[in-house]
Amino acid sequence: MPTIELLISDCDGVIVDSEILTHRILVDALSVYVRRDELDAALEGTFGLMVPDIITLIEKRFDLEVPADFDSKLRERTEALLATDVQAIPGARDALMTIDLPLAVASNSRRHNLASSIDRAGLTERVAGNLFSSDMVPNPKPAPDVYLLAAETMGVPPGHCLVVEDSPTGVLAARRAGMRVIGFTGASHIPPGHDAVLRELGVTAVINDMRELPATVTAIMAGQSASAGK
Repeated sequence: MPTIELLISDCDGVIVDSEILTHRILVDALSVYVRRDELDAALEGTFGLMVPDIITLIEKRFDLEVPADFDSKLRERTEALLATDVQAIPGARDALMTIDLPLAVASNSRRHNLASSIDRAGLTERVAGNLFSSDMVPNPKPAPDVYLLAAETMGVPPGHCLVVEDSPTGVLAARRAGMRVIGFTGASHIPPGHDAVLRELGVTAVINDMRELPATVTAIMAGQSASAGK
């Protein structure tokens, strides 16, 4: 196995516990048009997708059309809430500070939101500007673009990158980029049985607590060293 030279982390749901907040705002906005119970069922499993894609999905499923400014107003409300209320995932900062690998962050968020979340998590210096967002690439996750951009910019072949992801969308993106993935299931929005979903998508390991991340990375790196020595 190729040696690990770069750690790439998703942000929402891995570094900050933001998915639960953005989901709440999205549900409140869409419940004007769709019954809450039907909406909850339709939104199941959509975390990790871009909001415009989710809106399109809801419009098609319920044969409706939201106002043209729906997405922009929703984004304003979401950004305002995240800027004041988003909290770091417990143990995320200490874990990422401990791991002795260069760190990049790759997200479906816009760059300014990504920078704000990283700052609130106390990781601005650790990340050192290595932020890669959906507005920097042609296609968001589950396309591999943002992960490939991170690897290329950092000068590391994709096969030498290890990713931390919480969503099927993100895992698919990283796997399509040719990277190994650690699945994280400890954020507030994660449903029961999500670890099995991530394993089916080919993650190397699954953790439920970010404090497990350093040891998991060490074990993966030790495993590759053992394989190389055979």
